[in-house]
Amino acid sequence: MTETTHHMLIDGELVAASDGAVFDNINPATEEVIGSVPNADSNDVERAILAARRAFDTTNWSTDTALRQECLSQLQEILRKNLEMLRPAVVAETGTPVLLTRMTQLDVAVESVGHYIDLLDTYSFERPMPAGPHGPASQRVIRREAAGVVSAITPWNYPLYLNLCKMSAALAAGCTVVLKPAPDTPFSGTMLAELIAEHTAFPPGVINILTTDQTSVAEAMVTHPAVDAVTFTGSTETGRRIMAGAAPTVKRVTLELGGKSAAIVLDDADLKQVVPGIVGAICSHAGQGCALNSRLLVPRSQLGAALEIAKAAMAAMPWGDPQDPANLMGPLISERQLERVLGYFELGASEGRIVTGGRRSDRFERGFFVEPTIITDVAPEARVAQEEIFGPALVVLPYDDEDDAVRIANGTIFGLSGAVFSRDIERAMAVARRLRTGTVGVNGAQWFHASTPFGGYKQSGLGREWGTEGLEDFLELKAIAYP
Repeated sequence: MTETTHHMLIDGELVAASDGAVFDNINPATEEVIGSVPNADSNDVERAILAARRAFDTTNWSTDTALRQECLSQLQEILRKNLEMLRPAVVAETGTPVLLTRMTQLDVAVESVGHYIDLLDTYSFERPMPAGPHGPASQRVIRREAAGVVSAITPWNYPLYLNLCKMSAALAAGCTVVLKPAPDTPFSGTMLAELIAEHTAFPPGVINILTTDQTSVAEAMVTHPAVDAVTFTGSTETGRRIMAGAAPTVKRVTLELGGKSAAIVLDDADLKQVVPGIVGAICSHAGQGCALNSRLLVPRSQLGAALEIAKAAMAAMPWGDPQDPANLMGPLISERQLERVLGYFELGASEGRIVTGGRRSDRFERGFFVEPTIITDVAPEARVAQEEIFGPALVVLPYDDEDDAVRIANGTIFGLSGAVFSRDIERAMAVARRLRTGTVGVNGAQWFHASTPFGGYKQSGLGREWGTEGLEDFLELKAIAYP
């Protein structure tokens, strides 16, 4: 990838940090510096928030649906034209296999913006109600209006996808936005900043993009009184801190947090058909996905067979260099994440048994690679069966009957996703309805689509992304009565 100068976007201008500071972007497959980006400080975040505030309060952005649709269409079109410029940058900074850029990491991300462009054609921001039943006759109107200034804070695992997810929803709703991408993947923000500034008609201040490795900037985005709403994707622990930071000013908060999703294989399912797909999913992008099924629940009598099939599937898994189009799995994002995952591998060995993997890879001299790993012989309450590892680790658990399977699946603080497999579709659907999760796939069916609301129960989050519900998370509700 050819290195270019990277800038932030504040008030319609491509800018450096106010003090000129920068920080490095590291390729997780090679551990090499691939470039540097501005390191925003308190002055930069103040300027960005006030620009977004002014754009919301003094322009017609929040009320001009046609303008919003036009600007989002321009953004999608310029992204489409630059897919091959974006692709190597996404691979380099995330370590994602190039194969996945043909899917969620890039191509699907760009096309998903169209969901909100199209939704603006049909969505009713105002609807009448019949006259009130009591007192003087009154007409009533229910309006949905933009929430205001939105702080969007995104993670490193699917950075461009999540940047576009949050931006497009908030902007379509009529909000103005300050976006802060993760410091591990800043190019997914700076590339957007450049394309927006140079190829779209977004008014100054409507969309601002900051890059920084300073936690104080994110804290200011959450606590600043000029911000009306916060949307965050990341760990549950950080989500709790964001809720606390937003509480004094009672901001709207949308949180997409951690998961420990369970795939329940019922006793009539074909293990040979089902298990390899679950293994492939948990290895995809080195297991760095919040909704991946990281627990595999099988009937106790079939545990041995399931483990043999899973082990064979992992042995056949193509992984390594993310630039190789045959690979499904690359490195973990950083040395910090590597140490975290290796710590869970050690814990898995002490709490139970490592069936395969469980180590840092010795295939490569450099890069944050670990082996695809299966852990078993642990209690459902064990830490490796309860906590989000965020690596290529599948915990295989036996169950006694359907009630036991549902109890184990629901027995975590999380409730993001899950799956059920059975030859009997009605039986599988009945189990799916008992799972306390925001999404469930039955027999491999895919819920993942821009038209499907995504989010979690319990400590997996608040609110929803995508779907009509993703737009409405950035809208306030107003009732007006008139004679």
